[in-house]
Amino acid sequence: MSLHSALTPPPDNSSAKLRREADFHDKIFGEGGREQAGKFYSIAEASKRFYRTYLADHSAGKLVLEYGSGPYTHSVMMMRQGARVIGIDISPVAVQQYRSWARSKGQPNAMACVMNAEQLAFAPASFDLICGTGILHHLDLERSYAEIARALKPGGCALFLEPLGHNPLINLYRRLSPTMRTPDEHPLLQRDLQLARRHFQRVDLTYYHLLSLAAVPFRGWPGFKWLVGALDRTDQLLFRWLPWLRRHAWVVCLMLSEPAAASRQPAGR
Repeated sequence: MSLHSALTPPPDNSSAKLRREADFHDKIFGEGGREQAGKFYSIAEASKRFYRTYLADHSAGKLVLEYGSGPYTHSVMMMRQGARVIGIDISPVAVQQYRSWARSKGQPNAMACVMNAEQLAFAPASFDLICGTGILHHLDLERSYAEIARALKPGGCALFLEPLGHNPLINLYRRLSPTMRTPDEHPLLQRDLQLARRHFQRVDLTYYHLLSLAAVPFRGWPGFKWLVGALDRTDQLLFRWLPWLRRHAWVVCLMLSEPAAASRQPAGR
């Protein structure tokens, strides 16, 4: 299947929620508004490394759908591995910036389009791999999980990094910084992770970043990376020995495969 033949006419993106999301991310990408969160992302290397390594090891020769366009996605890395990648985003500004960035990296034919991830404009069983970071918690999960399951090829896999919503200290920070997020986003709860099991027979979850959040004030200090690494290793031991702590992690990696038969059917199409 070619990249172009996977596309069908785009859906209607006119709902109030979609407009809010598009407007917010147009502004964020247009104004470079992610710098404020950079101090927290600086401790997230362990989860990002797992995600990046999986994509590098499993994308060669594959047809990949990447949720979330914009500069600095993983698409160029995957294309250099021999993958064919389509990027989607609700923000036209993000898509425009992605195309410019991909050209600057030697990928002038990189494909990206504005699309609602809750209603993908692709035929069933189109993709070997579907991936994204920080996307699902902006979406209606029932619809989104169903669409991911429908779009995956038999034997395919979906991989997402998402924030969790149980840690009271993280939630306090979120309440104190409302301009950094949209009113519709919802960090994932345990019930959201369980919902994935309605659409996938296999759901593998890996949790990251609990004690490592304590390293944030030391960003820029000598030994910062060593400190983060030591705390990340301690986090993994805690999550293994005390499973109830996993819900208080900052990030969860969802690996979704073996879609349920009912989810593979077109829904009202």
